[in-house]
Amino acid sequence: MTRPVTVDALLGEGVRQLSAAAARTPGSARLDAAVLLAHVLGVAKARLSSHPERPVDAEGAARYRHLLARRAAGEPLAYLTGSREFWSLPLAVTPDVLVPRPETELLVERALALGPAGAARVADLGTGSGAIALAVARERPQWQVVATDVSARSLEVARGNAAALAPARIEWRLGSWYEALAGERFDLLLSNPPYVAADDPALSALRHEPPLALTPGLDAFAALRTLVRGAAAHLASAGWLVLEHGATQGAQTREELVLAGFRHVRSHRDLAGHERTTEGQR
Repeated sequence: MTRPVTVDALLGEGVRQLSAAAARTPGSARLDAAVLLAHVLGVAKARLSSHPERPVDAEGAARYRHLLARRAAGEPLAYLTGSREFWSLPLAVTPDVLVPRPETELLVERALALGPAGAARVADLGTGSGAIALAVARERPQWQVVATDVSARSLEVARGNAAALAPARIEWRLGSWYEALAGERFDLLLSNPPYVAADDPALSALRHEPPLALTPGLDAFAALRTLVRGAAAHLASAGWLVLEHGATQGAQTREELVLAGFRHVRSHRDLAGHERTTEGQR
């Protein structure tokens, strides 16, 4: 009779496999291995170290090894566990949406700093999992939030997250950029659009995520340009447009905003020191 493998043995196996794939798998091999095993066992990650001798049945070990192989091939951890934390909110994520990044929390910070403490109308364009819309709605209960996306499947994920975190607080609309906002004006327009060129080698490391959320085509600035040039028609007087962009796109985004007549144009750096968001006031 085959003896069950232990938690400690499986963790060691996982660390070795992910370490060997480190060139393709960003992040800590030990952390990823522990997160996956905790997910399979349905326990908190801390319990792995407190009960290393715990036996794991054959079915559980097989599930874990299957997830390890997918992670070693570069699939995002969030797709394997089905969740990702953003702004302290537990979000469900699927391959239909971009995995929320920590640097996007800067966009939420800027929205909260620029928007009024009281009532406001806010639009999140290209919402994906709903991360930005849900974060600002959670922090500002008086804000009326509209979130749009061109992908119906993305909106399904976002609506599911809203049902768990902010039922009836956000209006979800299908449409490309400003198409879903015809004739309406907002105090804040927010967006983390696709900004990687389709021929950028960096996309190979992101191959498991939806291309529509990553690249607007060969012109990396196409979506950002569309958002800047169409914003004035959908901003209230003195309203703000706040955009996330690539680490080298700050200057171009500022220039585009100034040319479009925005004032108080400025960029902000993420924790890595890269210009990550740029804002302008109508």
